[in-house]
Order: sequence, then structure tokens, then C-alpha cells
Amino acid sequence: MLLKASQIEVMDDAMVEVLRAKTPAERLAIADGMWRSARRIIRFKVQADNPSWPDERVDQETARRLSHGAVGTA
Repeated sequence: MLLKASQIEVMDDAMVEVLRAKTPAERLAIADGMWRSARRIIRFKVQADNPSWPDERVDQETARRLSHGAVGTA
């Protein structure tokens, strides 16, 4: 399978079939799990980089990063 210069990844045909067999609710649950995982990873990194920050500030920075800056910090 050849990639276009603008392509980041290619979905394996077997995985496409697995995902097509899922119900919309199952696909949404998978996406939710991925979102929660990303949030957890980012939050742990922000907390590790800024150990003196209170939880509220860590949460604000996590939200800012997840939203690509659309969510501002107080």
C-alpha cells in the first residue's frame, strides 16, 4: 500500500472490516476510550512538568492542549 505525501497513516483492511462490524454505539465507546486515554496521558505530562501547580491549573492546561488552544486558561 503506497502512502500519499499528505497521508499520515493507512487503515489495515482487516481493521476496517472489524470497525465496520461495530455498531455506532460501539464505535462511539471506542472513540470515548481513546479520548479519555489521551486526556490522561496529557494530564500526567502536564502534572510531571509542573509539580507545583494545583489540580485546577493542571486541568485547565490539559483542556487547553486538548482543544488546541480553543479553551483558554484562567
